[in-house]
Formats: sequence, C-alpha cells, structure tokens
Amino acid sequence: MANTTASPFQLDCEASDKTLYKFYAAATIVIFILALPLNASILYLFIFKLKFWKSNSNNIFLFNLVLADILLIFCLPVIAYNYIQGERRIENDAGYKAMLFMLFLNRGGSIAFLTVISIDRYLHVVHHGRRNLLKVLKKSALISILIWLFLVPLTIPTMLKNFDCNRIPNENKVVDIIREFIFFTKIVIPFVILVYCTVRIVRKLRKQTIGDTTKLKRAVFLVTCVMVVFSFSFLPCTIARVVLLIAHEKWTEPDEEKVSVVFDGLMLLSYLNCLLDPAVYCFSSTKFKGLYLSTYFPFLIKKVPLQSLRVSTIQRPRNDVI
Repeated sequence: MANTTASPFQLDCEASDKTLYKFYAAATIVIFILALPLNASILYLFIFKLKFWKSNSNNIFLFNLVLADILLIFCLPVIAYNYIQGERRIENDAGYKAMLFMLFLNRGGSIAFLTVISIDRYLHVVHHGRRNLLKVLKKSALISILIWLFLVPLTIPTMLKNFDCNRIPNENKVVDIIREFIFFTKIVIPFVILVYCTVRIVRKLRKQTIGDTTKLKRAVFLVTCVMVVFSFSFLPCTIARVVLLIAHEKWTEPDEEKVSVVFDGLMLLSYLNCLLDPAVYCFSSTKFKGLYLSTYFPFLIKKVPLQSLRVSTIQRPRNDVI
C-alpha cells in the first residue's frame, strides 16, 4: 500500500491555486525584466559618472539603496520558477533559507536607506545650522557599512524557522516571537520616522517667507516620494502578515490558506520596490535626473540655444543639488 503521508513541505508550501500563482510568476518575471536594466543603468551612473564615494552623503545612501534592490532582483527568477512549479517557496531547505536571507536583507536595506535618506534631508532642511548634526552625515560611508553589518544579525532569525509555510505547530515560540518582532519593528519604526520627517519639512516650508524655497520644495517632494514608495511597497504585506498570524492561531486551515495566498500576492508589491526607488533618485537630485536623461535618452532633452543658456546662467544663480 502506497504511503500517502505528505511531507511537511507539501502540506504547507504547495500552492492551492496553481493558476493564480502562475499569474504571480508572470508578474514577478515582468518586474525582473524591467528592474534589471533599470537598476544596472543606475548603478553604472553612480560608479562611473557620479563617483558616489566622492559625492555628498545623499548619493552614498542612494548607491546603497541600489545595492539593496539588486539583491532582490537576483531572487526574482527563483521566486517565479517556484510559482510556475506550483510551489509557494523553494523546496530545498538550504536554498529556502538562503532565499529568505537575501529577501529580508534586501527588505531591511531598502527600508533602512529610505529612512536614512529622509533623515538626511530633514537634518539639512530643519537643522541646517547645527554643525554637529551635519558632521555626522559626512561619515555617510561609515554609516552605510554599519547599517549593513547591523542588518545581518537581524536577518538571521528569518532563517531559523519556516517563515511563510508555517501551519505545522511551532516547537520554539521564543524564536517565532523574536522573528515577528524584528519583522514588524523594521517597518513600524521607520514609517514613524518618515512621517515625522515629512511633517517637519512641510512645516519648515510653510514658515519660510524669504529666501530661496527651491531646495525646501525639492526636499518636500523627496520625503513625500519616499513615504509613498515605502507605504505602497511594505505596509500592505505587513498588514497581511498580521492577519496571517491571527489566522494561524484562530482560524481554520482553509481560511488560513486563503490569507496565505493574499499575503503572497501582496508580497509582489514589495518586489515592485526595485522599480519605484528610481523615483526617489529623480526627486532627490536634479543633477541625477539630468545625467540619466543625457546618458540614455539624449533625444528627450530639448536643445537650448547657446545665447539663451548664457543669459539664463548670468541672470539666475545655480541651485545646489539637494
């Protein structure tokens, strides 16, 4: 008599609606196709054109944001392949843990550097006169290294237990609590910081009655863009995670399965983060936007007569990139 007992993986990680997961796979492939050349082109500019290590603190943080996005892009083909095969996650245990590590290192890196970029603008706009605070930003390379080093131990708990396919009773509640605490803390605290920075910069702009407000307006666009990208990419799957945890404890298995399917669908929004981050680059620096267009799409730039360019340069002083 054949053994009909399914393995824990088959019980938990097999997709219940294979057609829907093929749609998830198609969406993941589209994100990969669009994100790979986009982020590769941005990475080229930061290294060979802007020479980010010689630039301001904002460019160094943006470069690290690109690195975080690339970590995610490398995972997308594997995720799509699993969905096509009708599996929610990779079956190999070692590969599954490595995938989780990469995904959550990207997630933590994206959140951390989006937050640091907003703090950088907040300090430059709201506390521009405080030299001690601004001196800290000059060590942006060291701050970036420390962020990556800090993220590694925070990412390890996601590898200790099965993160998504977890209907089997857990043996170690302490590990689960630590894992979920880190998962939600890395989203809630940065979101509060982003809201605070946005509100303070907007208030600063409203109080500004004299002088050049161009930089302040650009800063408002930047932090608002960061908050929108953050909210769209990470908040929906976070809410779905809360519902999934409730379903795991109190709901029936079919209901939990439905929530798991929704959770996987909303995770696609977090994958879209690598396509939305370039909007942050454009709003953070007019120099970067102009450089990107002149390098890859020069036909989109209107040619200005030389005489008009000279007159405008003489009449209007150049604004620093914010």
